[in-house]
Amino acid sequence: MTTICAAWFMRRAVEAKGGHLGVAESLMWQGATFAVWLPVGIVVWLIIRRFGAGLAALAALTVAGLAIVPLAALAGAAIDLAFAAGPASKLAGRTLGRTPVAILLYTAICAVGAAAAHRSRAVEAQAHARTLEAALRAAREALAGSDAPVERVMVMMGNRRAPVLLDEVEWFASAGNYVVVHWGDREGLIREPLKALEARLDGRVFARSHRSTLVNLARVRETRSLSDGSWQLTMASGTELVASRTYRDAVMARLGRQDASVS
Repeated sequence: MTTICAAWFMRRAVEAKGGHLGVAESLMWQGATFAVWLPVGIVVWLIIRRFGAGLAALAALTVAGLAIVPLAALAGAAIDLAFAAGPASKLAGRTLGRTPVAILLYTAICAVGAAAAHRSRAVEAQAHARTLEAALRAAREALAGSDAPVERVMVMMGNRRAPVLLDEVEWFASAGNYVVVHWGDREGLIREPLKALEARLDGRVFARSHRSTLVNLARVRETRSLSDGSWQLTMASGTELVASRTYRDAVMARLGRQDASVS
């Protein structure tokens, strides 16, 4: 539609000056002019796919534009001279005249690409949020049941040891060959590596949010998607933890296997 409209206006402009421009010729002229921007759109898409739609992408698109805009203006000017049969000496002037339009078109392509990337990210975040909510519900249901393989853990608190119910534990943190247990506003130690402890716990309830953190999903009070695709988890005590994309995707995969086994 842009090509057709531009061809129509080009014919009107030529006829206003007493010239003649055929329909086919005007369509070919404007079609060639806008075809120059197809590879530019591909470049913009590749940059946004590589860097996302944040500041890194903006910087990369700006640097790329320093080369793309002059080249696109030059190509457009060359096409104009080819169809208008103008002298080559006018190439520099036409290139300069096309530069503002090239800047406008390049900016528009970048804006459309960024908007599409943001929408795609929003749709993905909504899908992940729904999956996470399903994980939290499954964790609460599993913890409320009586089939949990471990109901309590013995925690070292100074010189004494005390049992802590698993449904009170918010998260475990690795500390070498020990595990730091966090529940409420208290913490203690377990003399056991996090990996070994994780193997004894119910996988529906406790999930990795980081390579050194194991979170009780049933104690998650609130979730929020972050700009880099990770999750912020607010625990019942108000503690904020981050689930990276790597472990977020692992939770997704685990839920998918569970859904398949249930069905």
